[in-house]
Amino acid sequence: MKIVTMIARYLLGLIFLVFGSNMFLQFIPMGQMPAGLAGQFTAALFAAHYFYVVGAIMVVSGILFLVNRFVGLGLTLLGPVLFNILLYHLLMDPAGIAMGAFATLLWLLVAWEHRIVFERLFAARLEE
Repeated sequence: MKIVTMIARYLLGLIFLVFGSNMFLQFIPMGQMPAGLAGQFTAALFAAHYFYVVGAIMVVSGILFLVNRFVGLGLTLLGPVLFNILLYHLLMDPAGIAMGAFATLLWLLVAWEHRIVFERLFAARLEE
């Protein structure tokens, strides 16, 4: 299982390092803006420069996964990003959900391996 989670961590790091860097450098063409509400939402995120913040979080998380340092922090930063990716595709653009679902599966594998980091977060409070 350690090898599987190590591969998942490296894949997750590579995916988010590349796609996070693409937010700044635009080396992968984005294609046309989606139609309807998805396009309006995407346009608003670009106009507000919100994508730069998301891209920075993705790059930092990707680097943390690749160097195997502070993986819990990388998981914590990346969790809300993945949640938003999934919600965007579920609610506005279902055709592109495959990559987000794959990244979420990788995230879950890595989170399971590093669950000790989140142990206190989910611990029941016994003293009162």
